[in-house]
Order: sequence, then C-alpha cells, then structure tokens
Amino acid sequence: MSTVNGLPAHILLNHFIVVLGPLTAILAIICALWPAARRRLIWLVLLLAVVTLVLTPVTANAGAWLSGSGLVGTKAPVLATHEKLGETLVYIVASLVAAIALLAALHIRLARGRTVKFTLHALVAVLVIAAAVATLVQTYRIGDSGARATWGNVASARSKDPSRSGTELLCHSAAVQRAFSGMR
Repeated sequence: MSTVNGLPAHILLNHFIVVLGPLTAILAIICALWPAARRRLIWLVLLLAVVTLVLTPVTANAGAWLSGSGLVGTKAPVLATHEKLGETLVYIVASLVAAIALLAALHIRLARGRTVKFTLHALVAVLVIAAAVATLVQTYRIGDSGARATWGNVASARSKDPSRSGTELLCHSAAVQRAFSGMR
C-alpha cells in the first residue's frame, strides 16, 4: 500500500500506531495490576494488541515506500534513525501481545476457579508491564524521530529567528499539498 486518497499511506497509518500502541500498553498495565479491570477489559486489550501488531509492519512498509519514492528528498540522518527505530517496533509489540496472551491465560485459569501462585501472577504482571513500557518508550522515540525528520527544518528555522511568524509553516503545508497533488 503506497497511497490512500492521494496521500502517502504511512502518514495516515502512523496515527493508528501512535494511538493504539500507547492505549494498548496503558490498558495492559491496568489489567496486570487491577483484577476488576482485567475481568472487564482483557479481551479488548488482547484484540487491540493484535490489531496493533498487524498494523505495525504495514505502517513500516508504507514508510519504506515513502522513503524510496523520492518524495522526501535526500535521506537525512534523522530519517535513517526513524527508519531503524521503526523496524524494531514490530518485535516490541509482539512481546506485548505475548505478555497479554499470558495474562489472558492467567485470567481464564482464575475465572475457572483454579488457583494461581502469587509468583506466577507477579511474573506475568512484570512481563506485561515491561512489554508495555517498552512499547510506550519506543513509540515515543519513533514518533519523535519522525516528527524531527518531517518538521525539524521548519522548527529550527523559526527558533533561529523568533520574530518570524507562522507563515513559514503555512507555506510548508502548501508546498506539501502541491507535492502530493501530483500523485493523484
């Protein structure tokens, strides 16, 4: 998938990852620590994690297409950093899915009236929290590097001359629209 309605698919898909990844991670932590929330939310959290896992490589592939399309100009070091970080997210989200699946198995066992040792419960909770924190941190790092790759020049030009208005940003937006209008 390269474009959606004339826009690069990566630009649209990354919003799903930026929302679903942290939302899933936060809900997973809540489910790991709060049994009442786990009883109500575990299946939703597992579904969100799987959807995020499916969308992550699709988004990365769309980003690779965008990078190779020539629309982004020369490959700056910050863009290379963004690409490298983006390639790792699928593994981190996969670990989150695995940890949530363990939590769901623990939930099923408890729902059937079986006992679970505290050490096993604590181990699963630690795994969920670790995978969730890793997802939060890596999503932030990828988003930050992508924003710097996209908007870094605009922000740095404005910070060098604070008297300049927001017109540069509007002009940049118009330039982006002109560039993508030729793709339709």
